Amino acid sequence: MHPFNASRPPGLAVGLAMAGLVPFVTGALGLWVIPEGWRVWVMEELLAFAAVMLAFMGAIHWGLAMRADESSRDAPIQLGLSVIPPLLGWFALSLPIDLAVPLFFCAFGALYYADIWAVRHGLAPAWYTTLRKPLSLVAVGSMAVAWGATLVKS
Repeated sequence: MHPFNASRPPGLAVGLAMAGLVPFVTGALGLWVIPEGWRVWVMEELLAFAAVMLAFMGAIHWGLAMRADESSRDAPIQLGLSVIPPLLGWFALSLPIDLAVPLFFCAFGALYYADIWAVRHGLAPAWYTTLRKPLSLVAVGSMAVAWGATLVKS
């Protein structure tokens, strides 16, 4: 079976993806347990990592679009989907934290639906949503935990 049609993601992809969740989880939870003097730094680092991850996830759509047939009507949409996440991340970093965190929350949620769209249109491997669902839940959940910390600690 061709890897593009496989129903399960490659084990290495799963392992590396799970490792990529460590900064989300430790950053979000850290906001609740570390001394107050460190919270701004932890939040800044969490948001910087979130912006990097949005850029990374956008680059996946760019790569998939490059594989598409030029005559495909979906390729331009996917190219658009590739640049929106990094631009949102970059923009969010310029906002006050109480606006940046919900923007990241929404961006990761929307990106998951863009990933589902890519799979349904045959632009991403069939296993991609199997991989992305838990990753998206943890990223969005981490942003929710961080958002809660901004609301309670401010």
